[in-house]
Order: sequence, then structure tokens, then C-alpha cells
Amino acid sequence: MEKNEAQTEELKEQKAPMLSAFFRIHDYLVAHSTMPIRRQLMDEINWDDRLIAIKGGRGVGKTDFLLTRIKEIETEWKAKLEEEQKLAPKRRNASTKQIRPCLFVSMNDFYFTTHTLVELASKFVRMGGKYLFLDQLFKYPNWSRELKRCYNKYKDLHVVFCATPVMPIDEDNNDLKDIVKTYNLRGFSFREYLNLQTGLRFRSYTLEEIIQRHSSISREICERVRPLDYFKAYLDHGYYPSYLESKSFEASLLKVMNSQLEVDVLMIKQIDVACLHKLRKLLYILMQDAPCALNISNIADDIGLSRATTMNYIKYLKDSRLINLLYPEGRNFPMKPTKVYMHNTNLARMNFTRQMEPMDLYETCFYTFVHGAHKVNATERSAMFIVDNQYYFDVKEKSSSRDTIRPTAVGELELGRGNMIPLWLLGFLY
Repeated sequence: MEKNEAQTEELKEQKAPMLSAFFRIHDYLVAHSTMPIRRQLMDEINWDDRLIAIKGGRGVGKTDFLLTRIKEIETEWKAKLEEEQKLAPKRRNASTKQIRPCLFVSMNDFYFTTHTLVELASKFVRMGGKYLFLDQLFKYPNWSRELKRCYNKYKDLHVVFCATPVMPIDEDNNDLKDIVKTYNLRGFSFREYLNLQTGLRFRSYTLEEIIQRHSSISREICERVRPLDYFKAYLDHGYYPSYLESKSFEASLLKVMNSQLEVDVLMIKQIDVACLHKLRKLLYILMQDAPCALNISNIADDIGLSRATTMNYIKYLKDSRLINLLYPEGRNFPMKPTKVYMHNTNLARMNFTRQMEPMDLYETCFYTFVHGAHKVNATERSAMFIVDNQYYFDVKEKSSSRDTIRPTAVGELELGRGNMIPLWLLGFLY
């Protein structure tokens, strides 16, 4: 049986077109990709792992992230070949020069309607390829099973793929849970936005560093730039790299939001398209009041769904990174959250029928800054948040003359003092 399967695959490979068309697309995309600043995640990934998932919401730059990594590999590869040529020009095998170490492929190519990912990987490996980068993988049927086959069959092949937040990976996927390494790519942090706008190169800080040394850190930064001059613009449009494009940022973000609903929720979660209107209405209802507590019964009545289905849809919106849910310590879905937030302040500002209060933006901003790498919960104490079951935090719009009793993120504070931490500085966590 295995022999017959191998013969079938070999026959398909012989009939399949050469990889030249894929490389033409690859070369164009790599040449025209731009990542204006180096994302910190690039240096946090162990690129020696053979199967890597770059997970992130729509619009945060996953494709450009992969293309930037390809540029780095190809630059290193060319430098290595040039060095070998200098050391032993006569020994160099002419075929080595033709080896292409990387290939970027979008899995929505029509090639994959009659050919498999394993076939493509086989051709690539046989011509000396080492690094296969995959985009739009969720559109390819049986993607996790095929990834596992590639992993088991080609021991020298490294596969890196983009993943939407709702794709089942790690513990949720029996094919991949023991072999894939998953990393989360978020939108621009305030630090990244500030570096991009100013040309400076500020480093990131841990939460512990910020809590303990926020006064000196903020002073050092403010000696070089005035962060508050940039902070309001960041809250408005700085999270998504698309703000760098000349077209309307609002139109671009609206397209992202609709794709999250129509593809990440409907398609991947396999929800009937007839429910799209209810999903859109649910999101709009949440946008009207967030950050706010949830009255699930009222919302369910408004959109014409059961309470249980409404909670499931709210969870889907969270999974697709349109909203965030704040739970008390020790609680999680399917229990009702304490509060719902928009995933970031850029999304929060997309409700054009409501002028958001500064405190609503600052509270949303705090959650976005901190929850990416830390556990954020509601607390029964008078504090607003508890982080990592350890640090109690409040959020305020303006500083007061008297110090606070616990760490307090202040939206309109430039220099830290006492327990009052500039909110913008928490944007330096990554």
C-alpha cells in the first residue's frame, strides 16, 4: 500500500509544473516587501526549529514579517557563497550557485487544487531547498496533516507558516501539538511606532523594570523625545502597519474587520453565512459601549440568538482579535466576563457614532499593552486590574498631586513619579 502511494506521488510530481512560476512570484514579493522597522519578535524566534507558526490578527504584518526573514536568509546565503568562491573558486560546484534556499508560497494558488503541499515540498527539497514559507494556509484542506507529513518526511526542511488566531494549533491540533512552535505577532507597540516616527532605537523593558524604575526610564526617554506628542496619534491609528500607506486608514481597517468576520470567524469556524449579519450586529453593539459589562440576555434578544450561541459568538470575536474579555481571577469562558474591550484603541475609534471618553481609551490601551505577554484579570479589590496574579493596577486619565497607593497607569503623564507610571511607557513592553 505504501509503495503504491509513493508511486502515485512520484507520478504526480512528474506531471506537476516546475517551480519557476512560484519563484517568479517569490522574487517579486520579496523585492517589493517592506518592513520599515525590525520587529522584536524576529529576534525572539528560534529559527532552528523545523516547524514554526507565526500567529497574528489580520493587518498586523504577518506576510511582510515572513518576507523579511526570507531576505535575511537569502542575504546570508549569498554572502556565504561569495566567501566560498573567494576561498576555493575552482572547487565550487556550478549547481550550488543555482540552489534557492527559500521559497514563499501562497496556498490559495490554483496549483493546489490538483497538487498537494507534500508534492511541492518534495520538489523543493530535491532541488536543494531548505526553507519553505507558507501563507494563506487555512485555505488549504487538511493543512495540519500535510504539515506533519512534511515534518516527518523531510528532516532538513524548515517550514514557517502564517496562522490566523482562530486556526487550531498547539494543544488544539493533534497533528501538530508536539512538533510546532507558535509565536504571536501583534500590531505595533507604542515603542515600535515611536521608533518608526522618530528614527530612534529605543529598547523594550520588562514589566518588572517599568514598575521598579519607571521614573528614571521615562526621564531617559524624554531627554530624547516627547512621547505624549506621538501618543494620541498612536491611539488613533498606530497599531496597524497599514497607517503607513497612502490610502485611507479607516477604509483599510474596515476591510480588516470584515475579513476577520467573514473569513476568520465564518469560514474557519464553519458558521453559516446567513449568520454574518448577526455577527456584524453583535460587534456593532459591543463597539457602542465598550469597555463595558455585558448583559448577555439583552444582547441575545437584540440579535435574535440564544444566550449560549451569543456567548459562543462573543468568544469567536475574541479569538479573531476583534475584542478582549476581562475575567475575574480563576474564571474564563464559558462564564460571563466582567468587561469587554475592543482589542485595541484603533478598533475602538472605528465607532463613528460615539465619541469615546479619554478614560475608555486609556483603559483599553492598558489592556492591549499588557495582556499580550501577561495575564490580566479583574479583581474584587478596589483596584481595576490584577496582572499575573501579583500586581494590582489602576488606570487614570490625569495625575494627582498626591501619590497613589498602588501602581497606576496615567494616560496624560509624561514623567513617572511615585506609583504613577506613564501609560505610554507600558507601550515599551515589546
